[in-house]
This record gives sequence, structure tokens and C-alpha cells, in this order.
Amino acid sequence: MAKYLKVGGKKLELDEDGFLVDWEQWDEEVAKAFAKQDGIELTDEHWEIIHFLRKYYLEYKIAPPIRMLVKEVKKALGPEKGNLKYVYKLFPGGPAKMACKYAGLPKPTGCV
Repeated sequence: MAKYLKVGGKKLELDEDGFLVDWEQWDEEVAKAFAKQDGIELTDEHWEIIHFLRKYYLEYKIAPPIRMLVKEVKKALGPEKGNLKYVYKLFPGGPAKMACKYAGLPKPTGCV
């Protein structure tokens, strides 16, 4: 049975893990709805990672697993943001998985 996320009058289909089926249906309201389900208020720091992930996905067509995410964030945003402690603080439920979900991307490979 298909799952859905209702956002701004839209009914978006989710996969069995709760990720958007069509990443192109994403907008910031989708991210806010996912975060609200997890009890998280998105800050500028969250948005920085979310937008970074969407740009990364557009370029490479993959959602990066955690080690690659941290490495790429470090290159793009600097060592104070490109480390496990920082991304876990923002996305405590598993940074790669949560951040990719909020960004409307597929579940990263290697995530359980």
C-alpha cells in the first residue's frame, strides 16, 4: 500500500522507507513537513546541508552515504561543518538518511 505526504494541497507519493518517489516534486514545504514529523525546526544550517545535497544530486545523480556526505560538505563548506559531530547535531536520526529525506532525495546507499 502506497504512503503519501500531504503538503500545501499536494499529495506526494512516498516509497516504503518514507522517501519521496519523485525527487522533482520537492520544495521547501516538503522539507518542513518531514522535519515537523521528526520534531525538528529547520535552521539556516539545516538548509545549507539540504540545498548542498540537492545540488550534489543534480550533478552526480546519487544521494551520498554518510562518509561521502561529510567529505563533500568539508570540501564545500569547510572543516567546521564537514565533520560527523556537526551533521549529527543537525540530523540526529542519521545525517545522510535524514538530510536526504528532507532534501527529497532517494535513500542513500548503505543506509538501513
